[in-house]
Amino acid sequence: MKALVAVKRVVDYNVKVRVKADGSGVDIGNVKMSMNPFDEIAVEEAVCLKEAGKISEIVAVSLGEKKCEDVLRTALAMGADRAIHVETDAELDSRAVSKILQKMVQNEQPQIIVLGKQAIDDDANQTAQRLAALLNAPQATFASKVELGADEVVVTREIDGGLETLALKLPAVISTDLRLNEPRFVKLPNLMAAKKKPLEKQTIEDLGVDISGSLKTVSVAEPKARQAGVKVANVSELIEKLAAAKAI
Repeated sequence: MKALVAVKRVVDYNVKVRVKADGSGVDIGNVKMSMNPFDEIAVEEAVCLKEAGKISEIVAVSLGEKKCEDVLRTALAMGADRAIHVETDAELDSRAVSKILQKMVQNEQPQIIVLGKQAIDDDANQTAQRLAALLNAPQATFASKVELGADEVVVTREIDGGLETLALKLPAVISTDLRLNEPRFVKLPNLMAAKKKPLEKQTIEDLGVDISGSLKTVSVAEPKARQAGVKVANVSELIEKLAAAKAI
């Protein structure tokens, strides 16, 4: 059984992002970049399933500029068997990413596709859902537990009211939540060994995918600073202030 795991290179979650002076985007010059944390959880889950004998091969996929190789090498060091890098400098939104992944799924024919529930740079939370729709495949989002069988996967997912358990026929799309697992620490020998694992290069043109008509970033701005709050002496004063602000 084959698993395909999508990973994205983003600004490290410990870094305070800054907007470029011209408002064209986020300044990533000399900024630490790393694998999207939710995608790291996805890779860890695939590796755990492989270690349990449920999966025979893990293919890690990343889309973006040449520097995306480093997150693919990290995925290989964690336990992925091979990697595919779709190299492009184009700005990719969830629609474009899902269309590219659809083509890759058609080429690779994995039985399970695992993605992080969202990327911490755009917080779109759309790619897994869009991909499942394009593939006409069952999906389970926000997974907190995954049990893989021969022809189905049972997923416990987090919802507003608690937990929901779904049984999906394979092939299926799963997006991972924070409480699914804790990604392992990647040791230096594993990183060195990952350099010998295959990393294939492809382009959007090779895949024959049309990504035109995607979203375009017009401008980026930092959120306005929040104003300081005020203390009220009693409930009557609170109601008066809320009424003045037309909050009630």
